[in-house]
Amino acid sequence: MVAVARRVEDLTRLADELASAGGIIIPKPGDVTDRAAMQALVDEVEAELGPIALAFLNVGTFFPDSDDDLGGDGFRKTFAVNVDGTVNLIGPLVRKMKARGRGQIAVNSSVAGYGGLPRSIAYSSSKAALITMCESLKFDLDRLGITIQIVCPGFVKTPLTDKNDFPMPFLISVEEAGRRILRGFEHGGFEIAFPKRMAWMLKAINMLPYSAYFWLVGKTTGR
Repeated sequence: MVAVARRVEDLTRLADELASAGGIIIPKPGDVTDRAAMQALVDEVEAELGPIALAFLNVGTFFPDSDDDLGGDGFRKTFAVNVDGTVNLIGPLVRKMKARGRGQIAVNSSVAGYGGLPRSIAYSSSKAALITMCESLKFDLDRLGITIQIVCPGFVKTPLTDKNDFPMPFLISVEEAGRRILRGFEHGGFEIAFPKRMAWMLKAINMLPYSAYFWLVGKTTGR
């Protein structure tokens, strides 16, 4: 298994943790916002280890939105990583898998992409873009024999969510999230969403008329 991340120290620690548990991971440092580097990385992995059968594009970050600088630095960084970073990997992966007529790609989005949420202008819209992108891709990739999946987690306890200063219902551990994602890879299906209660609740809320949606979300979040 290959893991890609920008921070070398995090990759080294991950490799060491898996090695102590009897597992093997090959660290590959890389910046997903560098399109050429991602193409080269996919080529390198396949040249060294053989065809990539499954790629999980767990690309994501969160920069707070600024009320007085909409579309500013935080907004652009969020889209550069979450959307452009994902696309920079999907492109070369699809080209490789298309030639073989098989492969599996999973993209990490979020239940926050189901609809606009307070204090989440860039994050929610970037995750919504990933959902819509994968929906569109599925029509083409199905014909090519490539499986595309979208992963929509709720709140998972990570260094990113540790920064949140608001209640996070149904918060789960990274380990539990990993188990649910792996089950989704094995069982197939387009969407891997969890916790189910939160996913279905947000899906239902987004079916309401806008007047009811804005009132309910505002009342729930205190906005």
